[in-house]
Amino acid sequence: MIIVDLNQIMISNLMVQINGRNAVELSEDLVRHMVLNSLRGHYKKFRKEYGDMIIACDSGNVWRREVFPNYKANRKTTREKSGHDWTAIFEILNNIRSELKEHMPYKVVEVDTAEADDIIGVLVKKHHDQKILILSGDKDFIQLHRNQLTPSNNHVKQYNPVLNKFVGKGETPSIYIKEHILKGDRSDGIPNVLSDDDVFIEGRRQRPLTKKKISSWLDEMVMTFTEEEQKNYDRNRKLIDLSLIPPELEAKIYNEFDEVKVAHRSKILNYFITRKLKTLIEVIDEF
Repeated sequence: MIIVDLNQIMISNLMVQINGRNAVELSEDLVRHMVLNSLRGHYKKFRKEYGDMIIACDSGNVWRREVFPNYKANRKTTREKSGHDWTAIFEILNNIRSELKEHMPYKVVEVDTAEADDIIGVLVKKHHDQKILILSGDKDFIQLHRNQLTPSNNHVKQYNPVLNKFVGKGETPSIYIKEHILKGDRSDGIPNVLSDDDVFIEGRRQRPLTKKKISSWLDEMVMTFTEEEQKNYDRNRKLIDLSLIPPELEAKIYNEFDEVKVAHRSKILNYFITRKLKTLIEVIDEF
């Protein structure tokens, strides 16, 4: 099974395309071709070993904001500073996602309140007896590499389709997840365990967390914290650890995966003709 983190791939590829240009110059046709060609190339490269492609999508309404209202709140400021028209960008990406559902022969899984991370985490758990390749550059998924068929046979691997290389080589997933929880995740607005909930929102610096301090915690059989550090660690673990997805959401993801309809392959040609994707028509058998 090949599981695609769709939003991460679309935005990563998009940034390569629009780097140094104004968003007003962005062509929906160009982005559509870029996304489809990326899916084609990686499906062709990996389908013999990993099988069918599944596309995991983000929901606009995310459960983590109920746990932590500041979750990803800092991204709005980052987008505003970029100079790009993100309203137009997201409209284009949403259109392409809808087209994938309607016209392409892949399971496209989207569940209210779930992120692609949740869908991927649940599918890895559900299909523990299959080889799985995660297509994403997001290092959050290194924690899922711990799911193995045997100690010497990795059940889960991850490939960055923008950098064209495997992710997580040399990492120990059980150590990585603990370190990630301790450090937090600035890109998602999650502070380190020494810092307050609103540190990014208020534009303050985090309290420094040294490598020595992290190592001392990791060396302990059971990590010992102050009351405030424990509260922050629990906060971060709920947000980062994909083994803690709410059970009711996990059930919804299972159900959606089992019941989602897949477009028939016969729809691809008309779609490509309508969208004038001439070069992709020439390699249509690779989708």
